[in-house]
Amino acid sequence: MSIVDQTREGDVLVLTINNPPVNAFSPGVPEGLHAGLDAAEQGEDIKAVVIIGGGRTFIAGADIKTFDLPREQAPDLRGFIARLDAFPKPTVAAIHGTALGGGLEVALACNYRVATKDARLGLPEVKLGVLPGAGGTQRLPRVVGAQKALEMMLSGNPIGATEAKELGLVDEIVEGDLRAGAVAFARAHADERPLPRISERQVQDASPELFAAARESVKKTHRGQLSPSLIIDLAELAATKPFQEGWDAEARLFVQAKDSPQSRSLRHIFFAEREAGKIPGLTKDTPTTEIKSAGIIGAGTMGGGIAMNFLNVGIPVTIVETSQEALDRGLSVIRRNYENSAKKGRLSLEDVEKRMGLLTPTLDMNALSDADIIIEAVFENMDVKKDIFGRLDQIAKPGAILATNTSTLDVNEIASVTSRPEQVIGLHFFSPANVMKLLEIVRADKTSDSVLATCLNLARRIGKVGVVVGVCDGFVGNRMVHRYGDEARKLVEEGARPQDADAAMNALGLPMGPFQMTDMAGLDIGHAIRQHQAKVRGQPKPDGWLDRIVETGRKGQKTGAGIYDYDENRKPKPNADVQQLIDDYRAEKGVQPRDISQEELTERLVYSLVNEGAKILEEGIAQRAGDIDVIYIYGYGFPAYRGGPMQYADEMGLQNVAASLENYGQTPAPLLKQLADEGKTFAQWDREKGRG
Repeated sequence: MSIVDQTREGDVLVLTINNPPVNAFSPGVPEGLHAGLDAAEQGEDIKAVVIIGGGRTFIAGADIKTFDLPREQAPDLRGFIARLDAFPKPTVAAIHGTALGGGLEVALACNYRVATKDARLGLPEVKLGVLPGAGGTQRLPRVVGAQKALEMMLSGNPIGATEAKELGLVDEIVEGDLRAGAVAFARAHADERPLPRISERQVQDASPELFAAARESVKKTHRGQLSPSLIIDLAELAATKPFQEGWDAEARLFVQAKDSPQSRSLRHIFFAEREAGKIPGLTKDTPTTEIKSAGIIGAGTMGGGIAMNFLNVGIPVTIVETSQEALDRGLSVIRRNYENSAKKGRLSLEDVEKRMGLLTPTLDMNALSDADIIIEAVFENMDVKKDIFGRLDQIAKPGAILATNTSTLDVNEIASVTSRPEQVIGLHFFSPANVMKLLEIVRADKTSDSVLATCLNLARRIGKVGVVVGVCDGFVGNRMVHRYGDEARKLVEEGARPQDADAAMNALGLPMGPFQMTDMAGLDIGHAIRQHQAKVRGQPKPDGWLDRIVETGRKGQKTGAGIYDYDENRKPKPNADVQQLIDDYRAEKGVQPRDISQEELTERLVYSLVNEGAKILEEGIAQRAGDIDVIYIYGYGFPAYRGGPMQYADEMGLQNVAASLENYGQTPAPLLKQLADEGKTFAQWDREKGRG
């Protein structure tokens, strides 16, 4: 079997792409397709051509790994599409699975498109910081109209075949065998002339107001990003200029977007997310357990949210609380969340009842005896958690996974109270657990490979991005964010206002700065953690300006007052009394406040994350710099187009990062200093370690 098979169906030539797993448009594919068109052009008895994907899909897009190749080595998608558009005989794209990116652009260059009813079509390039670069920005508006084309290209989300048929993007839905249906369609249209070419159509619904509105919209939906504005420019060219002018501009702007730091960063995250699931020592042969039922201890915010993840995929959940009042309150929150989703059209009322029907509430922990996995989600207190795990050890069936949702505590210590530490693991869900995609999977010293592999599979099943981390105070995400918070508090002590630090991070693209995030999480939570850490380390009780705010009763958004005041819409507003408290604290400590630039705020905050991340890598708490980036994007809102803190540091240059840290009186981590001195990046370190 060649990468593109040629087979005859009478007077129709079928070209089948065999480039598993997703028929990406990688080297060999254009050559095979060109050879097929050569054969069709030379065969006088061939009246039409069908292009179809072998295996599970049509063409799922260009091969992203080829984006950084020299132009002469990269697959020539544009050259093939230009030839396809001008081909003298009818061409039919037969679509099943997905036609995405370059795959849809190939289909758009054909004269006709047929599809199975479950096929999906889209142009997701914006998610990688680029734009459709092989005619997509010029052809799609000519088929579906400018407004729908902008919606598809700016969201990057695919549409189904039925909608595509209604829009004219698909000519026919094929029932039954796609190949046979496509051949029959091609034969029926073999003699039609002139051939329909999308490049010769006009855009129907364009107006200057439409493009102006789109530009305003992306300022909010894609704040700070380059490729969305370029996509709008190109769609407007499709509506106002000849096809060739838009086609030429698209080539130039694609290269501009592709070579930008934003696209490099988004491509980095694309691959880093996939690498995160690869764990040394785990193979396809590592035994796993099928999770058929789950137990949750705690029906509060975290426990209820965790339960919803299982209910959403049809896994029955038994949820345990210590009082009927707490149990009823937790169940009502879960129901309300589902009913709100139903009001928004995301679920049917039948779905709500089906999911609630999978939930068994109880006050009896013994009811967890048959669960395949039990997740503890109670207050962050070691003594409480150890007591629960000691009881679970007596209750849980042999082979059950015992998981803690702790965000900071020592999973090894928790596991030590059981007779089966190999079955204990940390599953750190992020709040709100039914929404946030990140799951830190904390591998304790004795956690078995089977338990780890099972939890990685489970993460995928419940729609989470699972990242394996080691045991330390705060694991990866919270350990780094604690250091980030320390630096933010220091900056305020030195003279910055809380809103200045938050504004610097907002400008970088984070939805929340350090103090906005602290208020949302609850000032009392961080206060309690600092108290606990000081006690464990034998240090004096913390008495920073933030601790003093908590002691006035201001606990954050949940009380309507924290570092900021909050109205009914939870919009933060600076508080004069808080600023006075900060001023008094500085005076008491003998600190003369100074003006701090946004550049210094940004560098000190982000580089504090980077420096702690380098220490985490050295200690083996995270396997890869890319894992840290995935954690920060999915768990803490670091903008994906910045690539995460470690990729951001790579873009800034590690020599510059190390020099800035030293300039601000901080000591660069040994790994950071080493890479800076060698002129290397964290990405190179990952590759050299065989982890990226």
